[in-house]
Order: sequence, then structure tokens, then C-alpha cells
Amino acid sequence: MTDRAALAEFLRLRRESLQPEDVGLPRGARRRTSGLRREEVAALSHMSADYYTRIEQHRGPRPSEQMLAALAQGLHLTLDERDHVFRLAGHRPPARGTASEHISPGLLRIFDRLQDTPAEIVTELGESLRQTPLGAALTGPADEWTGPYRSIGFRWFAEPSSRDRYAPEDHDALGRLFTSGLRELTALRGPDSRAAQYAELLLGRSSEFRELWGEKQVGLRPAETKHFIHPEVGPIELACQRLLDPEQSHALLVYTAEPGTESQDKLQLLAVIGAPANA
Repeated sequence: MTDRAALAEFLRLRRESLQPEDVGLPRGARRRTSGLRREEVAALSHMSADYYTRIEQHRGPRPSEQMLAALAQGLHLTLDERDHVFRLAGHRPPARGTASEHISPGLLRIFDRLQDTPAEIVTELGESLRQTPLGAALTGPADEWTGPYRSIGFRWFAEPSSRDRYAPEDHDALGRLFTSGLRELTALRGPDSRAAQYAELLLGRSSEFRELWGEKQVGLRPAETKHFIHPEVGPIELACQRLLDPEQSHALLVYTAEPGTESQDKLQLLAVIGAPANA
């Protein structure tokens, strides 16, 4: 059963309880609005301001599950709040746990404060859920990929061009790392999991993956230092710090350069030029 009035009221109260700095937005000198503006929530949720306004005024068609999921992230809702919104709109709440792509408010608050830093939030399968602008400029925009190709481990074997941004001397170790991680996740999540599906697809597509899979390596962990090859600024050496959300199995990856190095200069240049047009 749909309760559009209760949904509208809940969204309005959540919008008014958030301040711009809570979601990584500048406050501005002449701000008079209590909480976020409707157009700000719409932008954070990747929808038109008119569409969001109609939801908050309980007008128009019932919001789809996709729109509700976007609103839950834009408003930094907890899992319980997200589920409540789905029920008010007459939908079954999405799955929780490791299969969920709903990012926790705490992880989002940290991410929102890293907009001048290369950073991304990824699933346990290496699917990028959020990228800072500099993160997208460094590794390429993730929103161009769909299906299994959203996973960097899957792309590594199924789309060879995905290796171009990584130093050739690291390719073998990265291939082994992705294979080891997929083997561990397949055992952990079971034969019906996405990890198992990705492994099955790769076994039929990549002889390199089949060979590495046959070695049955587990326990490999990523190196702290990453060596990128950017198409415009060249080689960049960065440290990668990882913050885990154990409930959702999401990880916040933050890339930093050692002060005073050429890599730091290249990051600063990359912040100016942004992502290349063919990224």
C-alpha cells in the first residue's frame, strides 16, 4: 500500500534536517533555507528538481524503485530509513548485506569531504559506486560500464584496454590478485552469488583467467603503493588507503602522493585538466 502523504512528509523532514556541509556542498553567504533546497536534493539524487518537487508534494506517479534508491543516497539515509521510504512508496525494500549497493551515511560523509582528492567507494567485487572528480580523472569514469564490466576484476580479463592505466610491471600481480579475490568471494558467498557468476563467465572468455584460476591461489592482498599510467600526465605513484564498512562490504579507497614528489605535481595538474575526453 502506498502512502504518498507520509512519504512526502518524511522526505521533507529529512531534507530540512541536512545542512549543505553534511553532503559536501558549500553553504553560501546568503543562504536562508532551513536544511537543503529541493534542487540540491534533486542534484544529489540525479533527478530533475521538478520531479523531486512533485514527490515531496505527493503529486505525479508513484516513484520507481530506482528513483527511491537514488533519493535514499542523495539524502544520506540509513538502511532503516531507506527501507521505510520504500515501504511508504509501496515497494519491497532492496536486499541488505553484501549484495546491497546502498552506501552508509558515515562512509558518504567522509567521501563528501574528499572532493579534492582521488577517492572512490567500491563493492567487494571492485564495482565503483562513487568517484570524486579527481578519482574519475585518475582511473577513468566508472559510470560508462554496466553489468559485470562494472567490476575492475572482471574488466581486467574481459576488456584488456582496462589495463592501460596500470604500470605493465604490475599486470601479472594484479591479475593474480583479482583472481584470488574472486575465488575467495565465490567460496564465501556461495555458488549463486555474483562472484560465482563472474568467475563462470570469465572461465568461458579468458584463457589467462582459466590458467590463474587453476592455480587456486588465495590470500593475496593489494599492495599499498599503486603505479598508474595516465594518458595525459604519464606515470603516477600513489599510496592507497582503504577504509572498510564491514556491514555493507564496501571500501573507501583514498589515493595520496608523497609530498614534494613528481607524482604530487602530476596530481595537481590532473586536478586542473580533469579527465581526458576519451576516458
